Amino acid sequence: FISSTVLHPSLCCPSVRRCLLSSAYTDPAVWEQRPRDAQDLGQLASLMDRTYERKFPVSSLVIARFIDNLSSKEEVDQAQYYLYKFRHSPNCWYLRDWTIHSWIRRCLKYGARDKALYSLKNKVQFGMFPDDFSFNLLIDSFIKDEDFKGACSVVEEVMLQESFERISTQILSLYALSKYLATKPELSWQEERSLGASLMLDGLKHENSVGFSARLLGLALIGKVELSRGIHAVFHEMPLIWTSGYLGRALAVMDAVCDFRDVKLSEEVLNHVEEILKDLSVNADGQNVTDTPREEDDELETQKLPEYINRFKELKERLVSQDRIDSRSLESLVSALTQQTLEACEDADIAEYQQTVSVWEAERQQLIQRERETKEKNQKSV
Repeated sequence: FISSTVLHPSLCCPSVRRCLLSSAYTDPAVWEQRPRDAQDLGQLASLMDRTYERKFPVSSLVIARFIDNLSSKEEVDQAQYYLYKFRHSPNCWYLRDWTIHSWIRRCLKYGARDKALYSLKNKVQFGMFPDDFSFNLLIDSFIKDEDFKGACSVVEEVMLQESFERISTQILSLYALSKYLATKPELSWQEERSLGASLMLDGLKHENSVGFSARLLGLALIGKVELSRGIHAVFHEMPLIWTSGYLGRALAVMDAVCDFRDVKLSEEVLNHVEEILKDLSVNADGQNVTDTPREEDDELETQKLPEYINRFKELKERLVSQDRIDSRSLESLVSALTQQTLEACEDADIAEYQQTVSVWEAERQQLIQRERETKEKNQKSV
């Protein structure tokens, strides 16, 4: 993807610059070059319907063939029903990784990205647990259309599935998060928790100014939820620890930067954290906004708020005196890191993807051979 318009102004130059995933990364050629197993969708749908009516399981090969042969948005819409049926069948655990990848590619190809996102957000109902490469394609698609809220919805799933292992996924996720936050959206407490957890977990992967700034903002957002709604609201259905004290951990990040060479914190992030502390202080008398009784630890944490505010002021003064504050926004820092890092990740990702596709194809051919042998055996026994 070639553009200079999405870059932060400090990164722009007269020459056109590469941004986000390249055409080589998103090129479907490797995927489309697999041996094609052309099938009639109507016949496959009829076969699955009859099989389910007879209370028999549909094989993973049949649903894979159905997804691989989708050729329009209307057919994608129809396929969602059969993914749901397969997930709620005895063979639900056998939805293949390559079928999930194919589903996402078909959705992107035929303008049904909303279907991919819907099945991902309802992963338990559809069995959607994509690999990192598939996540990257989907996040990148939203980013290139400047739908940063949609991109963050995918990043939330990356966070929930704890899939911040690939560097490219980390960078794309930080890019989406910083771009979305730069729009200054009005956030619900659930969104603050989700964005906070994504920033914190992704930031832990980076020992640099971006990583520490993301951790600080993420922990502060989670801490805001903790003080206003209690620790249970923080960790419920989230990959977060249930020990109270997230604001204290945010301040610990500031303290660590004071002793960390060549790392600075974004001034914008520090200002955001300061605003969070001010808001919590103003609303301290009405912090229990849920019907759930507050735990003793929640009350103790609330009592620490004045101490946190004073500690924040002390640490900020220390950061200023040590020249550990970067005037750039988180968005600008992430954009610079993206330009420095993303391109170098792509070659390794593409090579690994090609190998993965080969492994998937070998598994598929084994299943086809097993299916063929089973049919021959059944014919002989008749």
